[in-house]
Amino acid sequence: MELLHSNISCSSQLLNTRVRVLQTPLLLNHHCFSTTRNYHNKLTSMDAHKPLNHASSSPVLLENNNASSTTGECRVGEVKRVTKETNVAVRINLDGSGVADSCTGIPFLDHMLDQLASHGLFDVHVKATGDLHIDDHHTNEDVALAIGTALLQALGDRKGINRFGDFSAPLDEALIHVALDLSGRPHLSCDLRIPTQRVGTYDTQLVEHFFQSLVNTSGMTLHIRQLSGKNSHHIIEATFKAFARALRQATEYDPRRRGTVPSSKGVLSRS
Repeated sequence: MELLHSNISCSSQLLNTRVRVLQTPLLLNHHCFSTTRNYHNKLTSMDAHKPLNHASSSPVLLENNNASSTTGECRVGEVKRVTKETNVAVRINLDGSGVADSCTGIPFLDHMLDQLASHGLFDVHVKATGDLHIDDHHTNEDVALAIGTALLQALGDRKGINRFGDFSAPLDEALIHVALDLSGRPHLSCDLRIPTQRVGTYDTQLVEHFFQSLVNTSGMTLHIRQLSGKNSHHIIEATFKAFARALRQATEYDPRRRGTVPSSKGVLSRS
């Protein structure tokens, strides 16, 4: 029987979620803050009275919001990551409808996160501030680390999922193939030949680094192959679209598996 993931159950679940909050304030610019006030109020609602001595590079996870393949509840991961370089808040719903709400201070990265949400049918909320006066490196990296951690949390024990995803996405002259395995073992093999150093203000070297960071925290084996392409924007966007569709395929439930772990070992973990 096809599983129905209700938006109503998502909402009620999130209202009951407790949050651990770092005392370092979010340094959002006016645009991010004014458009996402309710989002950050939710992140800081419950335990704001509990002090921490210093900012930590370790992500703060919400209590487990995972759903098994039989509950029909939404699988949600929510992470807050604060360091001396960046301040990142991520929420991802694997059973969403493609809602994208990203404000990282890096316009091209926001555009790519929109592709992840739209083509993966995930609800992706990312708010980040960072030392962009230096460059985009730290913010790009920490956003990816937080997204990977949120994926790890949302997937839980990975029971009943397809586990594997495979998709090729064309964008005009560009064609990118992505294959991935939610194996618990982080590995990236990336073969992109991006002809320019920048797209807008975005350093194209950061594309591979984004996926390496995401792989490291999510426990994912990821292969990216460029089959054709001359335009840098097309190559990168096709990569994110192919990744989104492959991840969507891998995270969806296999009805024949009947809620069991898709592994002959009986377990999928990062160890």
